Amino acid sequence: MSAQSIAVVGLGYVGLPLVVAFAEEGHDVVALDVDQTKIDAVAAAESYIEDIPSARLGAVSERVHPTTDPSALSDCDTVIICVPTPLTENREPDLGPFRSASAAVAGALRSGQLVVLESTTYPGTTREELVPILERSGLTAGDDFNVAYSPERVDPGRTDHTLRTTPKVVGGLTEACGDRAAAFYGQVCGHVVRVSTPEVAEMSKLLENIFRSVNIALVNELAMLADRMGIDMWEVVDAAATKPYGFMRFEPGPGMGGHCLPVDPFYLSWRARAFDVTARFVELAGEINQHMPYHCVARIERVLNDAGKAVRGSRVALLGVSYKAGVGDVRESPALKMIALLQGLGADVRYHDPYVAEIPQHGLVASSLDATLDGADIAVIVTAHPDLDHEGLAARVPALLDLRGVTRGQGAENVTLL
Repeated sequence: MSAQSIAVVGLGYVGLPLVVAFAEEGHDVVALDVDQTKIDAVAAAESYIEDIPSARLGAVSERVHPTTDPSALSDCDTVIICVPTPLTENREPDLGPFRSASAAVAGALRSGQLVVLESTTYPGTTREELVPILERSGLTAGDDFNVAYSPERVDPGRTDHTLRTTPKVVGGLTEACGDRAAAFYGQVCGHVVRVSTPEVAEMSKLLENIFRSVNIALVNELAMLADRMGIDMWEVVDAAATKPYGFMRFEPGPGMGGHCLPVDPFYLSWRARAFDVTARFVELAGEINQHMPYHCVARIERVLNDAGKAVRGSRVALLGVSYKAGVGDVRESPALKMIALLQGLGADVRYHDPYVAEIPQHGLVASSLDATLDGADIAVIVTAHPDLDHEGLAARVPALLDLRGVTRGQGAENVTLL
């Protein structure tokens, strides 16, 4: 395919890798975001995404054009929308960023363009929300311009599954829309999976994440039960995982975080209510996973109590606060809820995380591992970052609570597992 002009709207974990991937294919890419800080960073070839080294961004900087001006979209052949789709405080879809981005695209829309939505959302969003906004331009979707939905499948921090190697699902508004979108993504994705409609593509993304959410909730619920029964849940998981069929390994933890798993299932449960359906599995899984930080704080209380100490006044050292290992993303991280609960109980909370410099909403700044552990009454492994040596931690603190199972087998008496 000859060189094109492409626009990516939203420069987060999804958008910036797309910018770089298409620029590496020789295309000029308009990188649009409302956040001037991100625009300045991209202009300086300074990546803020772990998956994109600054050197890789710098290598294509001549073909990347960062801007906050939506009028630049009118010169592009294809526009990809990948803005956040968070939840409101009531755990309902917040389509504000999506609608604002869509309106910006509509204001610059011209005949012949392809518009693709990648933001995760409920089935029907592309057809019922995006298309009407775009058609405010006076153009008709499917006739004057093409529209498709292609869910992002980014898993930050992974190197084994990349944009190139992860199959790309594409659902076009029409057959022609799907053909064009499939050809477009075929430049940067090794395998494109065509589905019949945008709704199928939207639902497939939710199924992927709800599958994980439900199974994580299941193993977390069993972990709480195993704790009451005095059974090592990690040993249970190891034993079950030896079955060569019919079982997929999921491990307990402090809860789910990130831009997908804690959010996406609620999009479907909210949408289901419009069809007089209660998505009970989805909602129950969400309730269990949201409860896990409370359970983990209760475990901290018990460990301190066994040592004759109250939470109030105790120094609690949290190791890792991002939502997953190897990244600095704290969106929906269970560590944030744990911090709020511990501070509410009067604990002196400190944390070490090489990827997260500060948590301003809780008045905390990261400290070195030595400073974090110094004087700690208990250390808690919340996120098992790969560059932290977990083996010697037990010898440095009176008590160690391991929420990730990374110290199993050490045999230290002062270590407690989730």
